[in-house]
Amino acid sequence: MKSPKTVRRIIETLATQHPNADTELVYRNAFELLAATILSAQSTDVRVNMVTPGLFKRYPDARALAKATPTEIEPQIVSTGFFRQKSKALIGMAQQLVTEHGGKVPADMDLLTKLPGVGRKTANVVLGHALGVPGLPVDRHVLRVSNRIGIAEGDDPEKVEAQLTVALPKEKWTLASDVLILHGRRICKPKPLCDQCAVRDDCDYYRLVVARGPEKVLAAGTKRRGRGGSPRRRPGATGRGAEEHGAKAADPPGAKHDARKVRAPRR
Repeated sequence: MKSPKTVRRIIETLATQHPNADTELVYRNAFELLAATILSAQSTDVRVNMVTPGLFKRYPDARALAKATPTEIEPQIVSTGFFRQKSKALIGMAQQLVTEHGGKVPADMDLLTKLPGVGRKTANVVLGHALGVPGLPVDRHVLRVSNRIGIAEGDDPEKVEAQLTVALPKEKWTLASDVLILHGRRICKPKPLCDQCAVRDDCDYYRLVVARGPEKVLAAGTKRRGRGGSPRRRPGATGRGAEEHGAKAADPPGAKHDARKVRAPRR
């Protein structure tokens, strides 16, 4: 991996390419961001932003949401997917905020991740954007981009988070996540737009895969896979350049999940 000095320079360069980077979820306070982030699991920020205005008008705070029923919530959030699980998580989250935190969102990672539907990623989003506590959320975009560039290594979100936070000062953690997410959405997609990338010269993926061209990549793969200089090929198969193997955004192996009844996809 790259040195902390190089990691900082790369993040600063990406921040220049994506000025004013921030979460794309629309919110007015920590409670709204917490609810919106729970809803964004397996959905898009655009879709969530279409749902939350009506939801927050009816349930403006934790005390109001705590009194709701799944039957009332589900029709309002059905378009975000997993609406039954999410409705239970939202209500359970609100009830726990009321009973254990006076209706307020705690500015603490351990307390946040004890709430229904809240994983480390969601907690980091709320901490960093709404509560002023350094946090570095790692989603599939952060995994893909950081691994490609070479500023982190692995597909375990917590390990990648640890690698990035060690390399960066705390005041840069939330910014780093924001610019990596936007870079993954706009430029470093599964099929990357390398010609538009501001950190292309620092990128391991560009240097080792893209710049070498498909012929050289194929030749390198042939040497590794073939026997006696002849690659194995399926009947009718044609030679291709190396396929991209982006980091998966799945839960890390062995991840522990809350055994309580109220559950939703944890982010």
